[in-house]
Amino acid sequence: MRVVIAEDSVLLREGLARLMEVGGIEVIDTVGDAEALLRSVERDRPDLVVADVRMPPDQSDEGVRAALVLRRQYPELAVLMLSQYVEERYAVELLTGEMRGIGYLLKDRVADVAEFLDSLRRVAEGGTALDPEVVSQLLVRRNGSELDRLTPREREVLSHMAEGRSNAGIAAVLVLSEGAVSKHINSIFTKLGLPPTDSGNRRVLAILKFLQGNTKDRS
Repeated sequence: MRVVIAEDSVLLREGLARLMEVGGIEVIDTVGDAEALLRSVERDRPDLVVADVRMPPDQSDEGVRAALVLRRQYPELAVLMLSQYVEERYAVELLTGEMRGIGYLLKDRVADVAEFLDSLRRVAEGGTALDPEVVSQLLVRRNGSELDRLTPREREVLSHMAEGRSNAGIAAVLVLSEGAVSKHINSIFTKLGLPPTDSGNRRVLAILKFLQGNTKDRS
C-alpha cells in the first residue's frame, strides 16, 4: 500500500507517517496543503490518500474539496479524511458519492493505533471506515425518513455497517450471533426497499440511503 499524507500540522503529519511506516505501510509523500496534495497524487499515483478536512490557505474545506476532485479524476483512489470535530456536511458530501474506498475519522481515533491501521487497510482495500461519532450524529438528526421503519436494534446494526464493520465485527460489538446479525441486515434491506441482488452492493445502498436521507432532512 502506497500512501500520501496531507496535513498542515507538521507534528501530526510526521506522527502519522511514523505510525504507518511502523505498521508496514509505505508513505511515499507528505504535504501540507491541498494544492500540493493534488500535485503529489498526479505525480506519484498512490493507492490511498489520508487528508485533513480543513487545510490552508483558508482552513475551511480545502482538504475535502481536493478529495472530491481526486475521486473524480482517479476513481480507483482510496481516500481517508481526518477531522478534529464531527463535521457532518463534509462527511455527507464525501460519502454520498461512490462509497468504495472511503473513510472519515476523527483525529482522536489515531490514538488507537491498531484500529487506525485497520481502518487504513480496510479503506485501501475498497471498504469504508466511518467514525462512530459521525454515524451517531447523523442518526440522531433523522426524522420522518425510511429509517423510521427500522427497529432500534436494526438502527444499531446499520450504524455499524456505516462504520465499515463486517457481520462478524457487528456481532462482536453487539454480542450477537452472526446469524442474528445476518437476519437484522436482511430485514434492513427489506424495509429500505433494496432488492435481493448482490449482498455487498445492497450493503452499500443501505448506507447510501442512510446518508442521502440525512442530506434531505437538513436541506
